Amino acid sequence: MPRDTTTTPAPTGIDPRGPRVGAGITAGLLAVVVLLGPSRAGLALLALVAAGFLLGAVRGAEGTVQGWLFRTFVRPRIAPPVELEDRRPPRFAQLVGLAVTGAGVVLGLLGVPAAVPWAAGIAFVAAGLNAAVGLCLGCELYLLGVRLRTAGRTTGATRR
Repeated sequence: MPRDTTTTPAPTGIDPRGPRVGAGITAGLLAVVVLLGPSRAGLALLALVAAGFLLGAVRGAEGTVQGWLFRTFVRPRIAPPVELEDRRPPRFAQLVGLAVTGAGVVLGLLGVPAAVPWAAGIAFVAAGLNAAVGLCLGCELYLLGVRLRTAGRTTGATRR
């Protein structure tokens, strides 16, 4: 498939192990939220996780606290990555995580305390899949969007 040269080139890549380590840390925090249930402590921890997702949505997965932990403590102790990953899908995944956890926080603050562990549980499944087997659901959503957008342009071009 020919590459579209009219768009800006893909940004430089990131070590794909970084977001997986970050997902493991996030999954651990979300598991604690689920265990805390609909409590003030659960809501506070979910808000902290949502703030982390906000950082990731704005700065990219490597700009989070988990990204710093990976760069500082894990990356110096392992071999260089075989290949790099595009920054955009993990950054979009951070936005998806923010939407899910942010909804839980907002609903918790509005008096729906059960939303806190539910949102944490949903986000836990996604983070756990990423950490355990490398399946990033938010990244897959990003790639689906790219494919749909590309297909729409192709279909629109043939109708003229």
